[in-house]
Amino acid sequence: MRAIIETSFDVVYLISVITIGIIMIRNCNGNKEYRLFGIMAVVLGAGDSFHLVPRALALCTTGLENYTVPLGVGKFITSITMTIFYIILYYVWRLRYKIEGKNNITIAIYVLSALRIILCLFPQNKWLSASAPLSWGIYRNIPFALLGLLIIVLFYKSARDHKDKEFRYMWLTIVLSFGFYIPVVLWADTIPMIGMLMIPKTCAYVWTVLIGYQAMKHNH
Repeated sequence: MRAIIETSFDVVYLISVITIGIIMIRNCNGNKEYRLFGIMAVVLGAGDSFHLVPRALALCTTGLENYTVPLGVGKFITSITMTIFYIILYYVWRLRYKIEGKNNITIAIYVLSALRIILCLFPQNKWLSASAPLSWGIYRNIPFALLGLLIIVLFYKSARDHKDKEFRYMWLTIVLSFGFYIPVVLWADTIPMIGMLMIPKTCAYVWTVLIGYQAMKHNH
């Protein structure tokens, strides 16, 4: 039953975000903000598919324990693409609110992203092992959480200052995605049911993408 629910959900999610992303790229009419948003949605869906497709196969066949390597590779790729997702979201913020300069923020975004990716490359992560250490799961997610926090603050302040109704909940979608993601990192290996929190985490990302899509439709 869990296999059917989770797999159906993942398929709908991947098709939805990639489709919305492609629609935004094609229908942006040269608007850089919406084109970037579309690329961001495709990066999100394509990156997550590396993790979710092996997971769906595992759940529907012989179980997760027999898919350790593909799942590990998928998690590694998703870790990188999610970092790229937030870099693109930062540039969406710059375009939407016509931000000039502020190089210190740009440097912070790139330093945190680089730290995250470098930490993901360490062999101590044991991506391909069934017994990946929790400590490295925490290390690599510290710069990622700080990156997310920075994006949350930027969108919260700018949407409030500009009275931007369309993006007023953008910050909240990121808070929710991290709120559901952190328990998975910390406890999913000891309490497998916590892994189900990836479903509301995914819904939060769909909300992120829909905010951009609705804004584009509204302004065309």
